[in-house]
Amino acid sequence: MSHDDLSLLDTLRALEVELHHPGVRSSAERLSQLLHPDFHEVGRSGRQYDRETIIRWLADDHEPPKVVPDDFRVAPIAPDAALLTYRSAHRQQDGSLAHHTLRSSLWLKTSQGWQMRYHQGTPATQPW
Repeated sequence: MSHDDLSLLDTLRALEVELHHPGVRSSAERLSQLLHPDFHEVGRSGRQYDRETIIRWLADDHEPPKVVPDDFRVAPIAPDAALLTYRSAHRQQDGSLAHHTLRSSLWLKTSQGWQMRYHQGTPATQPW
């Protein structure tokens, strides 16, 4: 992986993980900066969501799960587009991990900075 790819990976991983943080999730303003105006998501349930629905849901989710992300990878698509993939799980109160998910996010570099254009979560067939 080149130095530029590592830098891109670090940048996008930080932005992606920011979306897991309760303070960011409850800030419609920050979510509006991170999510592209044409944002669309297919959740691990298979349901589709638009930007407004996601911002409203995240802002109302006062006790978000503790997300444990792992194995981040980046695939530059163009100078202003990249695919970020990773695995995640939710840490349960007993410390165990549940809801293992394979995730992918398409990030676009805009005049606002990097913004997530698309996200998909797919249930993992096996835990890590």
